[in-house]
Order: sequence, then C-alpha cells, then structure tokens
Amino acid sequence: MELSAEDNLRLNVLLAQELHAVRIDESKMIVYALTGKGEAKVPLNPTGKDEVYIKEVKALFSTHVMGSPGGYPVYLKRWTRMGQARDESLAQLLLLGEPEAVVAAVHAPGLSDELASRAWWAMPTSENARRMLEKQAVAEGETGKVLADFLIEFLPFEEEQKDMIESVRLVLQPGLISQEEKEKLWKKTKTKRSFYVGFLHASADDLPVDVDAHAEHENIKQKLSPLIEKNNPYAVLLDKVFSEKGQAFLQTVEDAFKKPGNQDVVVSLLAAVARYFKSIMPEQFTEDDIEVVCSEAESHCCADNADINEVLNAFDEDKDKVQAYLCAMTVLACLSVKLVNPIFARTDAIGTVMRKKIKPVTDPIIEQLHILRS
Repeated sequence: MELSAEDNLRLNVLLAQELHAVRIDESKMIVYALTGKGEAKVPLNPTGKDEVYIKEVKALFSTHVMGSPGGYPVYLKRWTRMGQARDESLAQLLLLGEPEAVVAAVHAPGLSDELASRAWWAMPTSENARRMLEKQAVAEGETGKVLADFLIEFLPFEEEQKDMIESVRLVLQPGLISQEEKEKLWKKTKTKRSFYVGFLHASADDLPVDVDAHAEHENIKQKLSPLIEKNNPYAVLLDKVFSEKGQAFLQTVEDAFKKPGNQDVVVSLLAAVARYFKSIMPEQFTEDDIEVVCSEAESHCCADNADINEVLNAFDEDKDKVQAYLCAMTVLACLSVKLVNPIFARTDAIGTVMRKKIKPVTDPIIEQLHILRS
C-alpha cells in the first residue's frame, strides 16, 4: 500500500523541518511532530486499512531517519528496556513514531535533559517518568521537576505498590519538590503505607517527622566521641541511630512493618533497612534464616573484633546494654529478600494473610527495632 499523494507531500514537508520528536495517534490517525518551531500536526488520509497504512507511515520516517524502512525492532523489547540503546542514536529513536523506540531512549543511561524533554512530549507515561528520573542529568535538569510534578499528581491512580514506592523515592531527590510538597506527601503515608518505604529509601536521614533522640544518646555520644572522630563504623552508626533523625528512621521502619500491602513492599522495606545499616554488615553471614542471623550477630558482637571492642571498652557498667545495641544493628544490616524468599516461593498471598505468614521473619526484626528505641 502506498501513501496518498496528499499525505506523502505533507509528511515529506514535515521531514524537511528540524524534527525533535514524532508521535503517531493511531486511533485518530494523526501524526504529531515536535519541531524547532513548535508542534506540528498532520491528519492522515488512509487509502486502505488503518493498521497497514500506519506501517507505511512509520516506514517513511524510518527510511528518512535510519536509511531503512524496517523501522525499530520492537521485538527487542527486553533488550532495550535494560538500557542497551546506544547514546549516539537516542535522538533518532525519538523520530520514528514508535512507542517502543521512545522507551528504549528513556531507558538509556546517556539520556540528557533535552532528550528527556522530547521523550516526555512523545510518550508521557508514569513508567517513562520514573525511568528518566533515575538519570542524574534529568533529575538535575529542567525536565526533572516536570516529571516529579506529574508523578505526584498521578500517585492516586497508581495500582502497583512497587510503582508507588518508586515514584515517592524518585520525587524526593534533592531539588525536585518543595518542603511543603514533601510534607503533604508524608501526610498521605497514614493511608498509603507503601509511601513510607519510598521515604526510607530517599530521605532516611531527613524524614519529616519529629522524634526525640534516644535517652542514652548524649551519654553514648560523649563516651564514643574519640571513636566517632576516628570513624569507627560501630561508634558512628550508634551515634546516628540514637539521634533524633535515627530514631525517626526506626519509628518509620516499624510503622512500615505494621501493615505492608504486598510482597513488593516487604522486599523493598528490607532493602531500605539493610542499606541504612550496611556500614557494619559482616563479610559472611547466613542470609536466609532470621533466627540464625540473630544468633550469628550475637556471636559476631562477642568475638574478637577490634572496632567492636573499642566501643565496648568505652563503657564500664553498660557493656552488656551497648553490646545488645550493636547486636541489634548487626541483625538489621543483614536483612534481605532472601529471608522471605522461602515464604514467598510458596504463596502469592497479600494483605493480612501475607503478614501472618511472614511474622516469623518480621517479629524478630521488630524486636531489634525495639532494642534500639527503648
């Protein structure tokens, strides 16, 4: 099938301009283009079936852009969504009028702020917004704020918990939203508990909640001051955990563990906690059994470890108490998806049923949180 004479002329005139991106509305049979002079629109006049005619239109753009009518190989969907598109071809991908080509550009590590703006015009979806905000150049550019505003507005319509977590995590990157917007987002955690996990990933040290420091904080900070200055990892982390911000983190983790909605939330929450405590994660430990993790952590804190001994030797009467603190932090550093994999491999339960099944894992974790908060 050939293009109608009218469409062929108008599309070739369009191709002669400075094109930035192309979008084809197949339901309305209209070609939209973002040019150096602004937006352009070319209504199509098909000479046969719409589906076949659209293929001819895409072949015209492909021939002009890539020198071949074959178009973008959409069957490479998984490959392109892994960010394998070459940086030098990203601008061309946005000119093909093919959604999967736009997705390939969005996933590419070398996406610039300008190209992100063009890709957003071509295909403004929440998934594309998230993938683009993962790139530092985009998050720090003008397009980043546009994407963040969209994701916040779209949050009530997200259906997947993992997408909610990712959206919250990404919009909380520095400079994207105001403090007022951050606090508004925080208020929604009361009804959208998965938001907690996004905050834990993005703002672990700056959560918008007022929590008092641990009663032992000043005493510990004073006695460990020399070790903190020499960057003893256990001393530094203990001081951090017992501060106002550290206690806010622990309280938020506990709130998040109360009613995780599904498996994605649990997995992401475990990762957020482990990341916070990763500076003291043992080199070797059992990863898939929480009871063994607790036992090994206790043994680890009783072993001949120079950093741990330095911390314990700073206390005369409270060594056992401090050792319990160090043990609790070590357990939390060892959390991962591997603890719940044996459970999730046998069930796809969500909500109350899931929470009941994972209690053997979550109860010991909450116990460690209480040790560090009591």
